[in-house]
Amino acid sequence: MRRTRRAAMLAATAVLAPLVAVAGPAPQASAAEPAFPTVDFLTARADQYLEQRARTVTVSGARIAATSTVAATAEMTQLLNAEYLQLAQMGSTYQEADGGYSGAEVTVTRNPDGPAGSVDGKTALFSFTEHTKLYHVLTPEEIAEGAPEAEEYSITHLLRFTRGTDEIWRLASDSANTGSMPPSTYMAQPELDLEIPEEDSGAPDAPEGSKAEASSPTGAPAPGDKPKAFRVMAGYNYPKMVAYANKHWKNYSDDWRRYDNDCTNFISQAMWAGGWRATAGSISSRKDNKKWFYGTTKLGTSYTWAGAENWYWFAQKHSKRTKILPRVWDLAYADVLQADWDRNGNINHTMIDTKDTSSNRYLTYHTPSVHNKSLKKILAKYPKAWWYAHRT
Repeated sequence: MRRTRRAAMLAATAVLAPLVAVAGPAPQASAAEPAFPTVDFLTARADQYLEQRARTVTVSGARIAATSTVAATAEMTQLLNAEYLQLAQMGSTYQEADGGYSGAEVTVTRNPDGPAGSVDGKTALFSFTEHTKLYHVLTPEEIAEGAPEAEEYSITHLLRFTRGTDEIWRLASDSANTGSMPPSTYMAQPELDLEIPEEDSGAPDAPEGSKAEASSPTGAPAPGDKPKAFRVMAGYNYPKMVAYANKHWKNYSDDWRRYDNDCTNFISQAMWAGGWRATAGSISSRKDNKKWFYGTTKLGTSYTWAGAENWYWFAQKHSKRTKILPRVWDLAYADVLQADWDRNGNINHTMIDTKDTSSNRYLTYHTPSVHNKSLKKILAKYPKAWWYAHRT
């Protein structure tokens, strides 16, 4: 079932009012709550919840920190009210960074292969996919330059509903698969793992010396085209890299396996599409950061293929297929941006530049599946991260 709603669009010149906590209307149950809820019934409730969550981070949502309007347990309501206040504050931060989001459009569908059922008629567990568009506030210049209309993200939720003594079905929990970098409407801290294949839970070999100096996030974007000389020498097909990312940011390719933390696996696929070729390698050399190869099994695939930290060492240090840019604002079409969230020396996340304007860059990545997220918003949300901007 598909349910689509669009929040009211606001002009880019909208003035942000002071943040005020306002009690919303009490959640209302339908006249006849079913003893065993249908898919349509719970999809409608999930849609109501996820739409409000997305709308809260927009410019209009940043004005009022509304309380939850979906029927939820007391514990879940308390959690949501606290998160909505945080989201509204984040919406204010985004508005200061680049104008924020003018509106949200949410589509919710049930995952037919996901868990579903009820226990004694009092608990229901359903898996849903949320696809959300958050519309950028764009200047006339950005529109003329072809800036993306919206950031998109696709995320899987495992929602649990419980039926109280009053026979009302209430949202009790939301387990969202946000991976190592949550999208705008989630406030959880990033998971700080190395994204190496599941069979190898230990850390990779010790780093071979110090990393290059991180790319500075400060300063204004440099207008006009970026230097192209290095790219001409490299001879890779950058439009194919971006085309791959645009096509498969949400619709995963069947040609490659999928990892629980998939961001660097996705970037390796995009690089492959643009002409990167594998080195020789085997199970015995898969931990060697001088190797980059993909095998029919995870044991036959190098750490550098799917591990963010390992990919850095191969791409920048050993193969010289990339070079670190002085500033994140030097990023250009098909370049790669990596992040070390807690500055502990291990890179956690990998993204690709899929669109540029003279005033902004837009990044695309997996885990979660996000398309054309504003670099200004990323920097505003993660001010303490270390950044590694690669010229590919």
